[in-house]
Amino acid sequence: MRVAEAKTLDKYDDIATFLFENPAQFLSVIREAHPAAVAEYLADLPQPEAIGILKSLDPSRQAEILSHLDEDLQLKVFQELSRDEKVALLLEMSPDDRADLFKALPEDYREALLPALAQAEREDIRRLCSYEEGTAGAVMTSDYATISPDMTAAEAIEHLREIAPDSETIYYTYVVDDQHRLLGFVSLRELILAPRDAKVSSFMKRDPIFVRVSDDQEEAARKIQKYDLIALPVLNEEDVMVGIITHDDAIDIITQEQTEDIEKLMAIGGAHGDTPYLKTPAWVHFKNRATWIVALAALGFVSGMIIHSFESTLMSLMILALYMPMVADTGGNTGSQAATVVVRALALGEISYEDIFKVLFKEFKVSLMLAVVLGLISWGKVMFLSQDASIPDGFSLGAIAIAIALALSIQVVSATLVGAVLPMLAHRFGQDPAVVASPALTTVVDITGLIIYFNTAKLILGI
Repeated sequence: MRVAEAKTLDKYDDIATFLFENPAQFLSVIREAHPAAVAEYLADLPQPEAIGILKSLDPSRQAEILSHLDEDLQLKVFQELSRDEKVALLLEMSPDDRADLFKALPEDYREALLPALAQAEREDIRRLCSYEEGTAGAVMTSDYATISPDMTAAEAIEHLREIAPDSETIYYTYVVDDQHRLLGFVSLRELILAPRDAKVSSFMKRDPIFVRVSDDQEEAARKIQKYDLIALPVLNEEDVMVGIITHDDAIDIITQEQTEDIEKLMAIGGAHGDTPYLKTPAWVHFKNRATWIVALAALGFVSGMIIHSFESTLMSLMILALYMPMVADTGGNTGSQAATVVVRALALGEISYEDIFKVLFKEFKVSLMLAVVLGLISWGKVMFLSQDASIPDGFSLGAIAIAIALALSIQVVSATLVGAVLPMLAHRFGQDPAVVASPALTTVVDITGLIIYFNTAKLILGI
């Protein structure tokens, strides 16, 4: 969006007021501004008005803006169009966006629209929709540029001029053989700088980075991030190139995966989609959260049973009850820290299950250092805050402080190791490590912490 356009819209707190007062100017900005900015502004309007504005635009502009809207509004806009308008819009959309919209449509809409499309578009939609969600094939686009290794640089540039309008990006051009197998790639810069009569095969880059259609979409996004790629070719099992994943799609994938991991870290279930918070019904939020919360609450009854089993210990020395939360919280925090760094390392491919003993040894060393520091702090806290506490005969505050500090130190080591090992075990058995990395881990650490706390107190104090 140009600066002047941004200022024109930003000076109005209520975009509906701007639309009412300046309809011609508003529509002019809508036609010229960046599609993402237009989508953001339209999202603030009542849906009938937003749909009306989009319907007033030509199919090419509709397609640009539609790709930046959330799925719910996309479907509402699309369903308001006539059959011919739907077909025109689909033809203007990029293949990956078109396939995503098509998959979200009701079955009867899809069956009615397919015969109206050209065979090439029908086959492209069917192929892109056939890949399993979450795979590289499901997020790739079939709009990409290819050239022959026998072309000269001048011929390749002329070829790109012809196909550029139908290609998502031409900054990378892929070199393929007669069977469309990927041989290498050249950048637009290399084509421009190469001698006009130089064969593409003489300066192309061989052994390109690629992914298979069945590879996880997160792996594809990580490769784009790791190798600073503008686009990543996607191959089928026969080494035939079938599409590319662009850097903007990689950003969307990483954002989606991070959202999913964050929600799983907090024991939130469901589909982990990209539906905005305020547009997600309260019932859906409830369903996504209730299962794990109820399960963890039930598991939390075990903590109550442990405390009940040590009731005589608490009755003999009530001061122990004052420091139970400190031990539990410290264990939960250190365990969550360990789990977080391990989950991240697993997600980035820095470690695998085969590294479990290396990871445990490293975390053991970290936990020992933390245990010393936190143990000393807790000993000082007990000695300072409990000077006026009522201590039964036969017990000394110093001994109690040592028992609490030792229990906390053991809990720190134990919680850290549990926090490291649980995600690795989950990964080993094909489960998502993030699921066990926070609330589930905290509940387990609470249970083990209570056992450590009371048994340490009993051994040292002789209760």
